Amino acid sequence: MDETPDTEQSRPQGPYRVLARKYRPRDFTALIGQEPMVRTLTNAFATGRIAQAWMLTGVRGVGKTTTARILARALNYKTDAVSQPTVDLSVPGEHCEAIMEGRHVDVVEMDAASHTGIDDIRDIIEQVRYAPVSARYKVYIIDEVHMLSTQAFNGLLKTLEEPPPHVKFIFATTEIRKVPITVLSRCQRFDLRRIDAGMITADLRRIAGLEGVDVDDDALAMIARAAEGSMRDAQSIFDQAIAHGAGRVTGEAVRDMLGLADRARVIDLFELLMKGDVAGALGELRSQYDAGADPATVLTDLAEFNHLVTRIRFVPSAADDASISQEERQRGREMAEGLSVRVLSRTWQMLIKGISEVQTASRPVSAAEMVLIRIAHASTLPTLDEALKSLESGVPSTNVPQAPPSAPRGPAAPAPAPAPVDAIAAQPMTVTTNGGGQAMRLVKTEPEHIPAVAPAPEPEPDVPAGPRIASLADIIALADANRDMALKVQIKQYLRPVRFEPGRVEISLTEDAPRLLVNDLSTRLHAWTGRRWIVTVSRERGGDTIAEQERAKRDSAFMDAQNDPAVAAILARFPGAKIIDVRLPDAPEIAEPEIDGEDIPLDPGIGDPDDDEI
Repeated sequence: MDETPDTEQSRPQGPYRVLARKYRPRDFTALIGQEPMVRTLTNAFATGRIAQAWMLTGVRGVGKTTTARILARALNYKTDAVSQPTVDLSVPGEHCEAIMEGRHVDVVEMDAASHTGIDDIRDIIEQVRYAPVSARYKVYIIDEVHMLSTQAFNGLLKTLEEPPPHVKFIFATTEIRKVPITVLSRCQRFDLRRIDAGMITADLRRIAGLEGVDVDDDALAMIARAAEGSMRDAQSIFDQAIAHGAGRVTGEAVRDMLGLADRARVIDLFELLMKGDVAGALGELRSQYDAGADPATVLTDLAEFNHLVTRIRFVPSAADDASISQEERQRGREMAEGLSVRVLSRTWQMLIKGISEVQTASRPVSAAEMVLIRIAHASTLPTLDEALKSLESGVPSTNVPQAPPSAPRGPAAPAPAPAPVDAIAAQPMTVTTNGGGQAMRLVKTEPEHIPAVAPAPEPEPDVPAGPRIASLADIIALADANRDMALKVQIKQYLRPVRFEPGRVEISLTEDAPRLLVNDLSTRLHAWTGRRWIVTVSRERGGDTIAEQERAKRDSAFMDAQNDPAVAAILARFPGAKIIDVRLPDAPEIAEPEIDGEDIPLDPGIGDPDDDEI
């Protein structure tokens, strides 16, 4: 892997050559991170199974064009001792220098981005008939081959399938999906992998030694992360960092040059978020923003550290990555031990969603602050599993928000005595989800001031038992008698009956039920009957609501009416006529209330029990 600049590169005279060109690999041993491809080519050359065409694909800067030149050099390798294709290129051959510099007459490099038409391919088809001038093979290297037109691809197919024995094709592309399958089927395909950040860091350290540059480990780690698997990008950034630091590359200089946030400060921000410290997190974000950090970059760094902590939790050896700093390694291990996977997964989802929000927002820093507020708020809330365990154990979470008591409506009633903590903890609770899908809160279906006594109190001998309540219809009758139409409508729409016992009513709620409905019902029953009632919410679904029962009756009545021969005859006699109402004779008789001289219409379907007109 050791490599020194060639003779021309090491001269102090002449124009400056960027690091990406100066330290470009010249043989297969210098290629970094592409061992599977090198092994395949080595075995193919050793056994004489040399293909007629190769397709090299991968992201930018992983070495596609460099590999193509090395392959062309290996095909035409010739020295005084060796005169056959080989991958052992330790000794420079007769054609090696010209091929690596792109000036050999028999190695033709063409950029498909600027030669996309059929005419360019016709020139190649005409030239392949002629033998090479001096080399063993005439090699055509076509870069960005996916940009050729459809006609150009079709024109190349026949020659590519049966080329003359002295012609080889090497294609390179970053968009392999845009290459026709008919072309791919005629080539050996090699997928060049992204280069590991640790390998990039080690190679940059080697180049720094050859260049005599003093560089910090943190700076190399930042450059390796910014390169995203591209060695050429890493070398270009390193070249820029050397110029920026006047020969000394520090982490602070690279951070300023790339507009990155301080990694240690990112970890501090992540720790504040996990503690739920909203004010501290917002202050840290604003401080990093004032220092020049981009809000989207800060969230991206948070997501990367969140991912690192999650990886360390499952794969402790991930902390030994050479591309991460010592502080990331140490604090990442500490957080991996203290944070649950559910919290880390929830934070990851909110960060990924928040990054896209910040990137498209007109005010990125404000959008980033809102993202951090959501994360900090959610970090102190129980996860779904924790909430369910809390319900099963009967011990409420300390993070459960308490609903403020509401003023009772209707007739004044004496304030109930506060219930014991154990009694409150035993009450059923509702789990609701928030925003990101995993953030949640526990909401008590019964506020704290509602009495919750386990056994139903028996009425005193000298106290009348009061009205009997054995169904929702009895409660509706009480509401109607006390002219509480609002509660009556809510009972009909949102309550499902489960169980009725003396002094105790157990119901379930529909999804859209008002939050304080149970509280209001318990207060009204106490006021209307003169005794305390325990109203609890069951996990069972219960029966249908009164409104659902009435709709079912009406639907059945409409169906019966449509099937009635007399009605059918009337509808046939009067075209365009339709059934618009059905009066049910067995509907409960409830008098229409009158408030302030105005009639309140009853629900559809409740009318005169003696009127069965259609």
